[in-house]
Amino acid sequence: MSESDKHRGFSTRAIHHGYDPMSHGGALVPPIYQTATYAFANVEYGAACFAGEESGHFYSRISNPTLAMLEQRVASLEGGEAALALASGMGAITSTLWTLLRPGDELIAGRTLYGCTFAFLHHGIGEFGVQVRHVDLNDRVALSAAITPRTRAIYFETPANPNMQLVDIAAVVDLARQHGICVIVDNTYCTPYLQRPLELGADLVVHSATKYLSGHGDLTAGLVVGHKALIDRIRFEGLKDMTGAVLSPHDASLLMRGMKTLALRMERHCTNAQQVAEFIERHPMVESIHYPGLSGFAQYALAQRQMRLPGGMIAFELKGGIEAGRRFMNALQLFARAVSLGDAESLAQHPASMTHSGYSVEERAHHGISEGLVRLSVGLEDVEDLIADVRQALEACS
Repeated sequence: MSESDKHRGFSTRAIHHGYDPMSHGGALVPPIYQTATYAFANVEYGAACFAGEESGHFYSRISNPTLAMLEQRVASLEGGEAALALASGMGAITSTLWTLLRPGDELIAGRTLYGCTFAFLHHGIGEFGVQVRHVDLNDRVALSAAITPRTRAIYFETPANPNMQLVDIAAVVDLARQHGICVIVDNTYCTPYLQRPLELGADLVVHSATKYLSGHGDLTAGLVVGHKALIDRIRFEGLKDMTGAVLSPHDASLLMRGMKTLALRMERHCTNAQQVAEFIERHPMVESIHYPGLSGFAQYALAQRQMRLPGGMIAFELKGGIEAGRRFMNALQLFARAVSLGDAESLAQHPASMTHSGYSVEERAHHGISEGLVRLSVGLEDVEDLIADVRQALEACS
């Protein structure tokens, strides 16, 4: 990143960083390099690429010019040295953890995680000799007690999917540094526009770029951002040799297109979600609501300190539990009943039967995911229409 680029604003970098049209025939939009392999000028150059002595491209499972532009841009937005683009969020998570952990190592994870991440930890690396411990990461005493000489990494989401629990990133980093432990933060819910874990001391950030970074629900992608040495390891070990979770150049181009409007979209997501959350909070059918922008949110002070804005995700429970939640879900007309999040369209889902069905009932209870929890991803529609839809769905529950 040039010195002048470092001082440019977020949206300017999201639109321009890493690309000069004059170097590509004046094409305003970066070209898609739709190629699997690359020609070498001579055998010596090819050998140097394979040896890591040259930075050129030699096979698209490892690198591609279109993906390289995306990676530079994301690294700039997150404040990292380097980034790696992958085929999905789970591709990013699995490639990272397969690289960093070995049999006998220990991983400390947050209490609440995305369902597929939880399944990977316990039925993936957990089956290959890695000990996984779930800890309330905001309890410094409990976290300190869980750390052993074999602890290699601490992994968490903040806000957590689906119950919106936050983790104090700087506090976890402070303790991890004392033991030389790698801190990995899933920043999918926030994107770098709302929260930058690397600036708070984290070593790596992972994203499901399928969500807000893309913003249009038309691709799957994942990202890892952090120190170049770590990113290089994940590229050449986790991606190249273990998962092969390769992002296509076409999807990389779509992702860069989506990121151009990231700041605008996140502002609208947050504005809409704040108003929808305030309406839900006041409704007599609501038992509890979890949204970082509400002053009654238990971690409101941490949200104000750690997040630029409270995000577009809301979790809540209705009086009447799971049956009331089902009636609410089935009564929705504008909110689509669908998993995923961060799309222009508003989405609603029931974690216990959808994204977190991989947990047992007992595991969901232990990890803070109640059976009646409803999760909303508030989109970009007119907020009056969203509130009207929520209102009529709540009335159907009474």
